[in-house]
Amino acid sequence: MSISSRFAVGIHILALIHLNKEGTSSSEYLAASVNTNPAVIRKLMGMLKKSGLVEVHPGIAGAKLARELSDITLFDVYKAVDVVQENELFSVHGNPNLNCLVGRNIQNTIEPLISAAQLAMEKVLERATLEDVVMDIAKKEKIKS
Repeated sequence: MSISSRFAVGIHILALIHLNKEGTSSSEYLAASVNTNPAVIRKLMGMLKKSGLVEVHPGIAGAKLARELSDITLFDVYKAVDVVQENELFSVHGNPNLNCLVGRNIQNTIEPLISAAQLAMEKVLERATLEDVVMDIAKKEKIKS
């Protein structure tokens, strides 16, 4: 089981919009790159727009970034696409057997650990920007970003 792919797809969309700034980044164009349905892209674009990361206008094909690459952190994307509810990246099973010594104690034992793990991951995402992603792609492709 893994967390939603919306996070990776959100980063993909934003990076492609930037790298395709001379072209039209329609939902069909973005969907072809992600290899998904344009309706999925439109849903994510709505989330990204609501979070102030992209500008889109109904009836007009294309999108553009609403902020500079260096001003968009991966944490911004993570939050924008609702990967998980607040502090719920990891879930603890909700109905352990309280007659068992582990069942009685498992939640209180592991909740602080998994909360710390989520916080650590989010701090890494706060330090990484969309500019870092785009620059790495451009370097791999030997293109100017």
